[in-house]
Amino acid sequence: MCIRDSVDTFLDTFSDPTLTWPDLARLRALTDLPILIKGIQTPDDATTALDHGATGIIVSNHGGRQLDNAPASLDALPAVAHAVRSHTPGAPVLFDSGIRTGADVFVALALGADAVLLGRPWVHGLALAGADGIHAVTQHVLAELDITMALAGTATAGDIGRHNLAGPRS
Repeated sequence: MCIRDSVDTFLDTFSDPTLTWPDLARLRALTDLPILIKGIQTPDDATTALDHGATGIIVSNHGGRQLDNAPASLDALPAVAHAVRSHTPGAPVLFDSGIRTGADVFVALALGADAVLLGRPWVHGLALAGADGIHAVTQHVLAELDITMALAGTATAGDIGRHNLAGPRS
């Protein structure tokens, strides 16, 4: 398979330029299930998604920093989280980008995420030891989060905030 075939397969699988925000509203009318929109990088896109029926937001660039120099999701997280909370209090903000350790989880929570998605590490656990590997990876990340919280003097995830981070954050 040549590179162009790979690009075409990617575009056919992951990109449908005919989809628009009203399609999300149509999907919302078809189900009572939660709808989380992944790939949000701006406050405007976050509020637009919520206006069209999204239940919550997943801040992510889908690996775009490698493909098209997209902004770092961690840089986008604070503004998106603030916009979501101002627009639709209680709507969840999840973060999916580069979470590898408990310290990564801590930083994402401090910058406004309600939860994180653990991408690559669980795949490594699966490859090494199947379901037991996934369980082990998850337990290790949680243990690292517990240690990071203890070192920061936070008793609960709700105690984590920007005040726990060194240096200015936008």
